[in-house]
Amino acid sequence: MDDWTPHRRDDGELLGWIHPEGDDWVAVDVLGRPVSGAMEWLDAEAALEAHGLAWLADPWMLEGEAERPLRVRMVEVTPDGDGTPGRIVVKIDDYGDMSGYAQQHVLPWPLPDRLRPPRAGDPDGFTF
Repeated sequence: MDDWTPHRRDDGELLGWIHPEGDDWVAVDVLGRPVSGAMEWLDAEAALEAHGLAWLADPWMLEGEAERPLRVRMVEVTPDGDGTPGRIVVKIDDYGDMSGYAQQHVLPWPLPDRLRPPRAGDPDGFTF
């Protein structure tokens, strides 16, 4: 990540990074996933702007913790930095429960394969 340049919104929120690939640039989101192929710098910035951050609020699926994938929500995304390993914290989707308790799982950053967007057939939390 030494050659990754942070890209932020106008309000200072980190959208991701842009890093060199040959003579071009690649945009990477806050989970460490490429959001573009190799392209011009301004196009990589535009790709990060278009990708945004709203998707972080979407449900995700966590595999390997139970018999079936668990529906989770992002709580924290902290990329690697200054020699400190990053982490991703998710909580079991509590569907707005205000009791304050939801089991959390701490995962390594960048995005591990076992944390993924929902697919058709995944448990939705409403069907038993």
